[in-house]
Amino acid sequence: MRAAILHAVGTDSKLDLRDDVTLAPVGPTDVRVRIRATGVCHSDLSAMSGVLPQPVPLIPGHEGAGEVVEVGEHVSTVEPGDHVIISWRPACGECDLCVGGQPYLCMKYVIESFSKGNFRFGGDGATAFGMAGCGTWAEEVIVPWQGAIKIDEDVPWEAAALIGCGITTGVGAAINTAKVRPGSTVVVIGCGGVGLSVIQGARVSGARTILAVDPLVSKHELARKVGATHTATPEQVPESLSELTGGAGFDYGFEVVGKSATIQSAWQLTRAGGDVIVVGAGAMDDMVSISAFSLLFDGKNLLSSLYGEADVRHDFPYFAKLYKAGLLDLESMISSRIRLGDLNEAVEALRGGEVLRQIVIMD
Repeated sequence: MRAAILHAVGTDSKLDLRDDVTLAPVGPTDVRVRIRATGVCHSDLSAMSGVLPQPVPLIPGHEGAGEVVEVGEHVSTVEPGDHVIISWRPACGECDLCVGGQPYLCMKYVIESFSKGNFRFGGDGATAFGMAGCGTWAEEVIVPWQGAIKIDEDVPWEAAALIGCGITTGVGAAINTAKVRPGSTVVVIGCGGVGLSVIQGARVSGARTILAVDPLVSKHELARKVGATHTATPEQVPESLSELTGGAGFDYGFEVVGKSATIQSAWQLTRAGGDVIVVGAGAMDDMVSISAFSLLFDGKNLLSSLYGEADVRHDFPYFAKLYKAGLLDLESMISSRIRLGDLNEAVEALRGGEVLRQIVIMD
């Protein structure tokens, strides 16, 4: 089958597009999925640059959807022919975190993905790993059964793929983590695919004011289309803060960039007693500085939102229902539909910052 392989990380890394890739045998608790659509997400770029540590050789891609081809003998949740969304953070269902209601923090399969590569390539059958144990920039993948979540067959593949990461991360941050209240005020820093999803989650939750902040004015129109009531560049933020909140600050501040500077900006823009939600994936050595005095006396809550704090068994089908009901605009978030052979160009476009979601449609 065809796949895109990364042999070394770096800011100028290139993908090796090849057609001699095979899969390991399907284990008793595994599911083999033929990928039908997969997104080009900023986290893929972070894996390629080394910001998000991953083993190499690596097949990137973690935001995907497809059709079940084969299941292991102990799998009863899906069967061949089912339409599924790939979860890049499958939960074992048995550890304290899973049982305690935080399956998005389960590390079992994350740890396993660094030592277990399901892909083989080349004449010697060398092992390649899948990003986050997935590797959806390949025509087929093998994932644990917990990582293949069944959805209705009338959900388009492109929409299903977006639900696999960007939508769940962003909408989940608003609905699950922040629990945005009707009539509240929200600021979202960063209007990429996940930032736009946060905006949609805040809109669905009934926020009365949603300020979208991004230095690229070209992204402002789309932010308004999917639910932002106001937009601003970073330079315009002080004026917007005064106009929209009287200088008091927003009820919720979402950071969707993954930089210490924007986390601190979100902190400053959030009112006393408000919630600051970190959604962006940052580097391990990028340290955030907030005074101990402010942490106590401002009364703000600094929250992380990993994968939208989702229980994907419920949230994937739920977000698909919101989409089918017309409450989530996923079509507007797709910049272009491309082919697997276009991935190097797609990565360069993502590095440029202008595109949102490029969706690979498999032949």
